[in-house]
Amino acid sequence: MTDKILNCLWYDGDAEEAANFYAATFPDSKVTGVFRAPGDNPSGKEGDVLTVEFTVCGMPFIGLNGGPTFKPNEAVSFQIATDTQEETDRYWNAIVGNGGEESMCGWCKDKWGFSWQITPRALTKAFQAGGAEGQRAFKAMMEMRKIDIATIEAARRGEMQPA
Repeated sequence: MTDKILNCLWYDGDAEEAANFYAATFPDSKVTGVFRAPGDNPSGKEGDVLTVEFTVCGMPFIGLNGGPTFKPNEAVSFQIATDTQEETDRYWNAIVGNGGEESMCGWCKDKWGFSWQITPRALTKAFQAGGAEGQRAFKAMMEMRKIDIATIEAARRGEMQPA
């Protein structure tokens, strides 16, 4: 890679599997390099995949097969902006359906423990509107797992009944 700075993600031996999944799931994504360990190391043996270089939505990453010592957590997440419910559903279902898990407010985790925010632009626009409109959209979002754009838009218009 020629990038000056890139994000390094720590995996427990399955960086290549994760990179291939991301490349197959998100646009402008691909695996650009797989590098094997030149010798035995604390997380593997000589010849095992040590690092994987890849891009997700055009952003460069390196996956390090560092072993089980460190786990990802919600302090770092990836936010994907979506334009339609179909796109929102596709990313959500790909992540959750591939061994991931649902969370609240558009958040989910992939099977490797990395957090994703599948965020429709309609939700962001509702928050940017502010005032009562933004409050109604926020309240509706707080009840959701995967974001439902039609419900957010109805809340913006004041068509949702108070809980």
